[in-house]
Amino acid sequence: MSKNIGIDLGTTHSLVAAVLDGKARCLLDEDGQALLPSAVRFEGDAFAVGHAALSRAHLDNGLTFTSFKRFMGRSRAEVADEARAFGYQLVEGDGRVVRFRHGDLEFTPVELSAMILRELWQQAGDVLLTRPGGVVITVPAYFDDAQRQATRDAARLAKIDVLRLLNEPTAAAIAYGLQQGVEGQTVVVYDLGGGTFDISLLELDEGIFQVLSTSGDTQLGGDDFDQAVARVVQQTLKLGELSGIEWRTLVRACEAAKRTLSDGEAATIAFDLRDQPYAVDLSRAQFDDIIRPIVERTRRSVQRALDDAKLRPDDIDQVVLVGGSTRVPLVRAFVLDLFNGKQPHADIDPDQVVAIGAAMQADILSGASQLTDDLLLLDILPLSLGIETMGGVVERIIPRVSTIPATASQTFTTHVDGQTAVDIHVVQGEREMVKDNRSLGRFKLAGIPAMPAGIPRVKVEFTVDADGILAVSATEKSTGVRSSIQVEPSYGLSDGEIEQMLEDAIDNAETDFDERLLIEARVEAEGVRTALIKALRDDAGLLQEGEADTLIGISAELEQALSGTDRQRIAALTKKLDEASAPFAQRRIERDLSLVLEGRTAADVSASLGLK
Repeated sequence: MSKNIGIDLGTTHSLVAAVLDGKARCLLDEDGQALLPSAVRFEGDAFAVGHAALSRAHLDNGLTFTSFKRFMGRSRAEVADEARAFGYQLVEGDGRVVRFRHGDLEFTPVELSAMILRELWQQAGDVLLTRPGGVVITVPAYFDDAQRQATRDAARLAKIDVLRLLNEPTAAAIAYGLQQGVEGQTVVVYDLGGGTFDISLLELDEGIFQVLSTSGDTQLGGDDFDQAVARVVQQTLKLGELSGIEWRTLVRACEAAKRTLSDGEAATIAFDLRDQPYAVDLSRAQFDDIIRPIVERTRRSVQRALDDAKLRPDDIDQVVLVGGSTRVPLVRAFVLDLFNGKQPHADIDPDQVVAIGAAMQADILSGASQLTDDLLLLDILPLSLGIETMGGVVERIIPRVSTIPATASQTFTTHVDGQTAVDIHVVQGEREMVKDNRSLGRFKLAGIPAMPAGIPRVKVEFTVDADGILAVSATEKSTGVRSSIQVEPSYGLSDGEIEQMLEDAIDNAETDFDERLLIEARVEAEGVRTALIKALRDDAGLLQEGEADTLIGISAELEQALSGTDRQRIAALTKKLDEASAPFAQRRIERDLSLVLEGRTAADVSASLGLK
């Protein structure tokens, strides 16, 4: 019988794990190593993966790609600067998909990731002596849906059956919670890997792993430590401009020194460049000074996650460290300080804990697990989902930090008489105006019977499944006419855009709210004016002496106010016009009612109203 496996597809290293004899463990390659470098090298038509790729990265007869996870699900424009830093050449002309060029060959990050997944799949098959079953693949919690979809595409290219994409901190919490027997506690998972940072707050209780909040940066990790040190060395030695291979040679030397400094107080950065050997001494204190601003960048995400969960550092029961970069002493000291001296746990190897948690979840999904009979994972949305309403205002349907799977709906109506179709514009973000948020998709609900404005009732329903896929439907209640679209929340969003959305929402909260209220006041005023103008034209005979002049005068005042930004004046004149026109409106209602009742008996009326 095939066995499900878990894969941690990492930025710098990847791992595969499985549950054997009731215990989750990482599967080793033929050299006894669990960590597979996330590296692919091309030399002509040949390619190498993992250790073989990395061992030849210094040679100039080919090109070795590393850290390509940082390019997953992002556009060329978003990663152009980063590609230059890695010495990668991007294909011109494709503004949506990142493509690397090497000679006549072109590769996408998805294809390179597929090679890593395939290598791990084969490694698992060699160890298990059978073809693996389904796979749980981990992704950073703050990966947007474009990045998640890119991961799914990589698995499809590798011909792997994906059971579920599992957030890395959640995987770590599963491994930690099930192995340590943690129950009824609030756990923070501080996950700093090679290229991504996640912070997640989870509540573990009676087999339920509920994510309370999450935040992070998908472009922050140990790679940034290495490159920061490399830039200092480059300036110190006055090396000038470096080619892609030269830069990566220097970065790898800095990475080796970083690993040495995790245990030692001093290291030597040794490398050969242009047939000349170099050696630079680096102390722990110097290294800490270089990387401290990078580590400090994680503080903002930690605070946001705490705020979203409405918790303080003292409310946290356990702190779990995940990711190889948490081995850095400065990082551990920083986390210790963040949570007021609460000693963080690293009981399970920080490099392996995510893969172990993924294997546990994969085993549980097999339905024949010895680990537990009942495990429920509850994740959350990173950003709010809603639709555009009149005036370009966002009406939120599902707010951010909502637990998924989630379903929510609201009912809307038309604003124009005889309107037979409604355009539904789905957006995501925290700002009040559509223009400041991200468009996810549009669709049309057609076939609505021609009715007066405000009569149709259009129910818009949002459903987000456990994998974060959004489906939106719209139904006109009286006829049952229905239309729908499936969208992927955050598709095309970069991590920077998500962070910027949240920051802008905070920075502009007051002005956004004022702008929203102004537009809502305008929409209401225009609706009242339009209805009055139509009524004056159709039923002028019902007006009393002087009434028309009064209503036209107030309407003119309101029209003038609408060209300004005084929300209070617009609202006041709208109310004044509404009150002044109330007697006229009442006479119209009474006239319409008398026409309906004309020639009908009381019994007829009762029957038509469904009364006995």
